[in-house]
Amino acid sequence: MKLIKSTIALAVGLVSTSAITSPQSNTITLEDIPKIQKVVSAKVSPDGESVAFTRSVPRELYIDENGKNFNELHLVDDEGVERPFITGQVNIHSIAWSADGQFIYFLTKKKTDKFTSLYRIAVNGGEAQKVFALKDTSISKYRLSPDGKQVAILAMPPKDSSEKELKKLGFMAEVYELGLKNKQLHIVSLQPSEKALTPDVVAVQGYVSDMNWSDDASKLLVKTQPTALIDDQYMKSQWHIMDAKTQQMTTSFKTEGKLGEAEFSHDGKYIAILGAEDKHDPAKGRLFLADATTGEIEEWIPNFMGHIGDFEWSNRKNTLNFVGHVGAESFVGQIKAGSNKYKKMVKDGKLIAGKLSVSDSDKTIALTANTAKHPNEVYMLRSKRTTRLSNSNTWLDSKRFAKQEALTFKARDGVEIGGVLIYPLDYEEGKRYPLIMSVHGGPESHDKNGWLTNYSDPGQMGAARGYAVFYPNYRGSTGKGVDYSKLGQGDYAGKEFDDLVDMKKYLVDDLGLVDSKKVGITGGSYGGYASAWGATKLTEHFAASVMFVGVTNQLSKFGTTDISNEMFLVHARSYPWQKWQWYLERSPIYWAGQSKTPLLIMHGKDDPRVHPAQSMELYRYMKVQGKDVRLIYYPGEGHGNRKVAAQYDYSIRLMRWMDNYLIHGNKNMPDYKIDHAANLKAAKEANK
Repeated sequence: MKLIKSTIALAVGLVSTSAITSPQSNTITLEDIPKIQKVVSAKVSPDGESVAFTRSVPRELYIDENGKNFNELHLVDDEGVERPFITGQVNIHSIAWSADGQFIYFLTKKKTDKFTSLYRIAVNGGEAQKVFALKDTSISKYRLSPDGKQVAILAMPPKDSSEKELKKLGFMAEVYELGLKNKQLHIVSLQPSEKALTPDVVAVQGYVSDMNWSDDASKLLVKTQPTALIDDQYMKSQWHIMDAKTQQMTTSFKTEGKLGEAEFSHDGKYIAILGAEDKHDPAKGRLFLADATTGEIEEWIPNFMGHIGDFEWSNRKNTLNFVGHVGAESFVGQIKAGSNKYKKMVKDGKLIAGKLSVSDSDKTIALTANTAKHPNEVYMLRSKRTTRLSNSNTWLDSKRFAKQEALTFKARDGVEIGGVLIYPLDYEEGKRYPLIMSVHGGPESHDKNGWLTNYSDPGQMGAARGYAVFYPNYRGSTGKGVDYSKLGQGDYAGKEFDDLVDMKKYLVDDLGLVDSKKVGITGGSYGGYASAWGATKLTEHFAASVMFVGVTNQLSKFGTTDISNEMFLVHARSYPWQKWQWYLERSPIYWAGQSKTPLLIMHGKDDPRVHPAQSMELYRYMKVQGKDVRLIYYPGEGHGNRKVAAQYDYSIRLMRWMDNYLIHGNKNMPDYKIDHAANLKAAKEANK
């Protein structure tokens, strides 16, 4: 099978791209990107000796039917010995250990299932067993009670039996944002059942989005929002305590703004909550400590100059383990209830940590983490020592990697900015190179000094082709505290995008690395907005631009997005009708006439966040004025491509566009055609 895949990769490379590719290549190529696997989640066993994890496995190009990545279940011990449990064309998610460590629970939908159901598999072997399913609806989330007797379940209510029949008869009128159904909470005895269940609905007002048990299983944290709307999830969520026996709410926590996870301490006295400092905080990166009895809540680490990513309580002490992101690095820390001082168990610069999982004895912490040389893998932390346990892409071990480092410097007004720079592979000091600036979205996000190569980010693949690749953390990014993340508010495309010009200037003048006439810009969502701005208002600074699911008209964006309330509170801080002209002038369409930058626009055709018409508007404004512009839509994709074929097609077009203008110096747009038919033929021949 390995030989077959290599043959296909060679055929694809020769037909589709300008890269020089071979099965023996020791650099990361465009054809490598669709093969990258990564660990999605990791849960440590109660005894701390093993870790169950799910691995995302891409579908094979030109062979597998269209769809999202497969998700496999694996087990690895503390020596790194891995055992595959459920592999192949499967979708395993939401894994959890039984209280006695004998079973791994998970959600999946098998071919014989009508809906997503709860399964378990014995650690000592055997086939997966269905625990139970709900009648006429899928289980979307579950939480096992710590005593192993019950399970809390979230699910949408079943559809009315007449809905399907009426649809066939043509009655399909949609009343926008009305008639939405709320996800419901059920508490069920954890006993295998062959019959589909119709459990009682716990009476909770609104939409239930999350829940979490107390260690003694007497209480349940329940997270609600007024409706199913994503805007309500972002800006109007609230955590409550429910008595598990009476199913009555006893305490609610007063928070405002974005809200993340919540968890009881081991003794049930405290609750850790991830949330926002206020309703104008762009991110849920503040850590709060709440009193479970009184409901009083306060910020646990005031003035933390970073953002908290994940946390989990220890099981024997009121000590919280957490992930902190500061600048482009991350660390794993511990903090005790009653203190706002923390210690670091994994220091900054070692890895980029993701989710944590703590064993019953507290001796072992499992975590997902990545570095500059590999995507997310399973790591184990014991006695402040971290050990990597999994290797999802052994072929990466033989690849050559370009130098990568985090940079900080001053913008023109003295504000500290920076990002992550990947040098060209085999970089020679004094030589000038083309640059691809890859701008993150949000803007309440930031690029970390870890794995930075995927279908829409050139990363190490771009470096291997001779590019410098820079990931800017412009003002308004996270990782430097709340105040820093608010610096771009009320100033769309203002100083935040001036930072991009200052970053280019730093790489050209101060580092002497970049050829100022060969700079390209790309990014998705808010990064797509930056790419459109770079191709229009800032056109003199960028020789090529690739915009993905980006904003082009701030007036129509507000009226067509699913997060208009969030836009007002944490980004614009005003409404379009309060200053029409200002919104228009902060829109790339306004500056389309002066554009000299060739622009490739790509967009998911079913994007609910940034309407696909945003891309059409800028395309039309530029096209009728004779500008070099091209628009690609991806049917079935939303706010970012999720399926491997669409991802691969995107990668080819992105790099072909950049190569055409930045490396080959062409004046005309590259061919819009990609000969996927030839690649399909080659794949079929290779699989005979």
